[in-house]
Amino acid sequence: MPALTTEREKMLEAMLFASGESVPVSKLAEALGCDIPLVRNLLAKMADTYSAQKSGIQLREVDDCFRLCTNPEYFDVIKKLLNIKPRRALTQTLLETLAIIAFKQPVTKAVIENIRGVNSDHGVNRLVEYGLVEEKGRLDAPGRPILFGTSEEFLLFYGLRNVEEFLDATDTTGV
Repeated sequence: MPALTTEREKMLEAMLFASGESVPVSKLAEALGCDIPLVRNLLAKMADTYSAQKSGIQLREVDDCFRLCTNPEYFDVIKKLLNIKPRRALTQTLLETLAIIAFKQPVTKAVIENIRGVNSDHGVNRLVEYGLVEEKGRLDAPGRPILFGTSEEFLLFYGLRNVEEFLDATDTTGV
């Protein structure tokens, strides 16, 4: 069974574990005192090791940041241990709102409402509450409306590395 073999791999693992959240690859490289391509190579090797071992943890990349996550295969036992309530399925309204935000981000509620033809306060607020959408700033226009975009949680939930991967997967121009 393969294992983390180099001291740097072990340090990367310790840093990611201690962080508990996503860490930019540049910050990992700086902490290790080495260049980004080397860190990427070490991270790829770590991910392969976890996969080959069918480990309880996995290495995930999201927007050029890395984090340790639990293996989804073990969610049922983790759910029992931590008493996690199942996430409600997204309603059609929430899915439509989320799709508009994902495709048009950053986007204001006014644009979402224009596309959907109905008030979107509830949908946007619920998606923010679920952590799938977050504020990305304000539009430089009268009233300075909030701009919304997808969050890191959105990418993790859908197993994506970045928004471009989502857009590529849903590209219908070649059809």
